[in-house]
Amino acid sequence: MTTAANGTAVGPLLRSWRERRRVSQLELALRADSSARHISFVETGRSRPSEAMVLRLAEHLDVPVRERNALLLAAGYAPRYAETPVDAPALGALRQGIDRLLLGYEPYPALVVDGTYTVVAANRGITMLLDGVAGHLLAPPLNAMRLTLHPEGLAPRIRNLPQWRGHLLEQMQRQIALVRSAPLRALYEEVAGYPVPAGKGPTAAEGREEGPFAGHPYVALPLRIEQAGRVLTFVSSISTFNTPLDVTVAELAIETFLPADEETASHLRSFTPRSASGP
Repeated sequence: MTTAANGTAVGPLLRSWRERRRVSQLELALRADSSARHISFVETGRSRPSEAMVLRLAEHLDVPVRERNALLLAAGYAPRYAETPVDAPALGALRQGIDRLLLGYEPYPALVVDGTYTVVAANRGITMLLDGVAGHLLAPPLNAMRLTLHPEGLAPRIRNLPQWRGHLLEQMQRQIALVRSAPLRALYEEVAGYPVPAGKGPTAAEGREEGPFAGHPYVALPLRIEQAGRVLTFVSSISTFNTPLDVTVAELAIETFLPADEETASHLRSFTPRSASGP
């Protein structure tokens, strides 16, 4: 039975991913053009899967790219996917494309984060929102969750903090359920333990005020944040790269913030980003 460096055999790892995805052995076998008997033998260590079979099972179980490398190692094969540093020359074209995308989105805020929400790149729309954030939170490496939820970060200025905080923590919980990431779990435990700023709890007047969101027909949960005496309202979207073949690229996510009302859009159009510098 082949085992990984941590002593875990490939069979139990595959079984864990299958159970996590709530897929039966028979269903996985049909997807992977195999048999339930063979899947059972692989999971119990009675049969060693080929490299192609490991990759095929990982694909049908939607195993993250980083964990596919772990499965290959556990089965006795070399990792298939590189983990290229984001500042490496090999990713130069990708970085340039990301920079153009973020610049083109201005004056609306947009940023790119990695698998633990470290900010890889951000535009000047994001910089505008960081006014008043404590200096220690702005020291590299910036972390989007810490910036947002820390009581010395954006949290005191988020008008609907109970809802937005709950949304972010649920998002992290979903990621933890999908990937086995100790750093991500540690970050979750840290930010979930931050004290909620005074007056921002779920029973605060502002939280109740945002119940129907003042009658606005928002299509998604908005982020409502105070900025320079105004309340700006955004809805956000997150994009990832299709079929990535590199661990670093697989874990990058681009989050963009779209104005949710005309007041916010008008204010952003009047903002001159050239007066600010990126983080």
